[in-house]
Amino acid sequence: MELTGVIVALSALKEPCRVILTTDSKYVVDSVSKGWVYNWQKKNWVKSGNNPVPNTDLWKQLLPLLEKHEVTFNWVRGHDGHPENERCDKLAVEQRDIYNQK
Repeated sequence: MELTGVIVALSALKEPCRVILTTDSKYVVDSVSKGWVYNWQKKNWVKSGNNPVPNTDLWKQLLPLLEKHEVTFNWVRGHDGHPENERCDKLAVEQRDIYNQK
């Protein structure tokens, strides 16, 4: 879900922007900032050991957005009192509950 959140947020921007993206997802932060996603792309979405990259469809959506915007990733520990992160978590849980009631 964190990866989807990043895609939705960056897709909402109408013109190229400088963005500080704060997330509690090490998966998202490390995959981009350590260059893993770019290596996966070069290797046709296969990881070491010939394992397929999870969420390839989402990574393929995110890469053009990262080219369009100047994104700085900021990792914060989840459920550790960071006000914006706590707010996002609350909103996500509310939306999940609404969806599950349908």
